[in-house]
Amino acid sequence: MEPKPTDPTAPSASPVIRRDRVISRLFRTKSIKQILADADHPDHRLKKTLTAWDLTALGIGAIIGTGIFVLIGTAIVGDIHRPGAGPGIILSFVLSGLTCALAALCYAEFSTMIPVAGSAYTYSYATLGEFLAWITGWNLILEYGVACVAVAIGWSGYFNKLLRLAGIELPYWATHPPVGPDPGVANFPAAIIVLLVTIILVIGIKESARATGIIVCLKLAVILFFIAVGTPAVDTGNWTPFMPQGFAGVGAAAAIVFFAYIGFDAISTTAEEAKDPQRDLPIGIIASLGICTVLYIAVAAVLTGLIPVEQIDIHAPVADALSKVGFKWGAALVAIGAVAGITSVLVVMMLGQIRVFFAMSRDHLLSPWLSTVHPRYGTPHQATILTGVGVAILAALIPIGDAADMTNIGTLFAFVLVCIGVVVLRYTKPNQPRPFRLPFMPVVPILGMLACLGLMSFLPWLTWIRFGVWTAIGIVVYLGYGMSHSKLVAHSSEDHLSKRSR
Repeated sequence: MEPKPTDPTAPSASPVIRRDRVISRLFRTKSIKQILADADHPDHRLKKTLTAWDLTALGIGAIIGTGIFVLIGTAIVGDIHRPGAGPGIILSFVLSGLTCALAALCYAEFSTMIPVAGSAYTYSYATLGEFLAWITGWNLILEYGVACVAVAIGWSGYFNKLLRLAGIELPYWATHPPVGPDPGVANFPAAIIVLLVTIILVIGIKESARATGIIVCLKLAVILFFIAVGTPAVDTGNWTPFMPQGFAGVGAAAAIVFFAYIGFDAISTTAEEAKDPQRDLPIGIIASLGICTVLYIAVAAVLTGLIPVEQIDIHAPVADALSKVGFKWGAALVAIGAVAGITSVLVVMMLGQIRVFFAMSRDHLLSPWLSTVHPRYGTPHQATILTGVGVAILAALIPIGDAADMTNIGTLFAFVLVCIGVVVLRYTKPNQPRPFRLPFMPVVPILGMLACLGLMSFLPWLTWIRFGVWTAIGIVVYLGYGMSHSKLVAHSSEDHLSKRSR
């Protein structure tokens, strides 16, 4: 009679074996074949409706918004945490744009190889292992979640300004949260816009993309209007000194306005819903990023040329600059464009948050309840409703400070892992079909990783502390739930039973 093989999970297993087994579970990867099979399962299959135009519109819709209409003012002037860039904000946008371009090329290769929901989370799962995938997904939740709340609050501020221009004044208590130096009851406009967006996202991704496309056309027209009207009024003397705080100011501003570029990565979260992902995803990612970079540089140049840096309003810099040079009606148009722009950002940011929840839930690292797909609309309605209600409550009740920094550090961290992952997969899966191949491998991803780490170094130390606390909470959640419930545990158990039965 043959002796029974030793079960490494049994209590009698040596500490070395148990430790090795734990480490192997932390860094187990999910095969691309399995990722694609899970995405095609009838219970979790999303409807494929998006075209290259839809993806590009979603990208522009997510990119142009709070960053260019609001944060550019803080980046130019500076605050107590960092120096301002002054007219050097033009270089800040170039630096952030180049960083995103390097990361975008890595995203393009990944998204055509693995055209499923989840973005950097899914790519990390296929290359770097489950633990780093979880950390990536957890920080994407931070990125999108905090961004959604901050964007909703920003939308409320611009919406209230438009109402005041029309002679309508909402009660103070209805537009301010119940905490702070001068509290109200709740920020109801912020909560209402989130709930309206949630309804659109439940009904369907195609409807969301169509609504975003209309808004994109409106806000592009407003930005082009600002450039056309403002350019003749530019005083080149306002560009001197160009970098009043030196490169330290330019670098610090680049770390802030990086928020203005966040959104192109949200395109990859919708890969599973693209009609022809191999062709359309690279087009959507690269086109949206390129268009927005050119517009950002033009807006930065006109804005800093219209009025001296010390006169720029950090709350509504673009509209206020036009007002100060005599275009008050133009300022109203820009405010309308800002409301539209921020609305589309909210749509795509919430979409990204929901798709990350969906992907992590489908892998059972979060509750499988979140990956339920609506039988009629073909959308993950449970995850959508949960996200919408959560963001609406936070936007109504909490004033979000340093939201851009927290969003940026989570995004830059994900970009670093994507840059590493695309190199790893080139060597571990060299024969895997790549409809879009990243040029100059591995120079581009290495430069992308270094650029992201460089921008992260300019973020305030308090942001790093918050990032560390959030990551630590994520590790506890993974060890307490995700590690034992992972779908890979079930697969490995089935494989083990199959081998023993032979």
